[in-house]
Amino acid sequence: MQRSCRTLSRLILTNRGFCTSTKGADNEQIVASVLFERLPVVIPKIDPVVYAFQEFSFRWRQQFRRAYPEEFLKKSDARGKGEYQIDFVPASRITEADKTNDKRSLQRALDRRLYLLLYGDAYGTPKGQPVWHFPEKVYKSEETLRKCAESALESVIGDLSHTYFVGNAPMGHIAMPPTEKNKDNQPFKRFFFKSQVIATNKVNIKSKDFVWVTKDELLEYFPEHSEYLTKMIIS
Repeated sequence: MQRSCRTLSRLILTNRGFCTSTKGADNEQIVASVLFERLPVVIPKIDPVVYAFQEFSFRWRQQFRRAYPEEFLKKSDARGKGEYQIDFVPASRITEADKTNDKRSLQRALDRRLYLLLYGDAYGTPKGQPVWHFPEKVYKSEETLRKCAESALESVIGDLSHTYFVGNAPMGHIAMPPTEKNKDNQPFKRFFFKSQVIATNKVNIKSKDFVWVTKDELLEYFPEHSEYLTKMIIS
């Protein structure tokens, strides 16, 4: 029994190897794409059904709340009164970018997540025919696939000091077969990495054109992949 185990272990060790290529059996290329998002700036509006339930719960709890002595309530009212006054004026949720539908501005849809899309040449599409796409880069010699994604985003915004990559692993991937417009192109796999805008409300984008769109708007740019993107992007 021990001899057979030793023989088996030797066969495993001698036949074991490491993957040195990122291409598949059919020489498929790998593309790293970045889902660059801006988180909500203000608290989203409460759904009317949720608001009605919260109001009902509050009124229900008020019926059984503990009654405090009158002297205690008078003392609490007297605390903190002084010769100061704070004037609080809430800012409007609707910005100028919302009114003008300026999708190149981050100062829009403040209660929603925004995602960056670029307009230009993309891998897998014919040259000279620009399309809307995510920041991307073909994997070549980077240490990891995330490094490739960071390089893709850095080539677009120039500096990663105001970005945060969520995790080391991709959030999803999709196999891209040749399209009717470009049948000569080889199939490839696209891996998506999530990155977020941190501590800034302005990002310098190096692209022919770009937009910051919500999830609903983003799906309109990719109707052929809307089902997959709906499952991948949780917002």
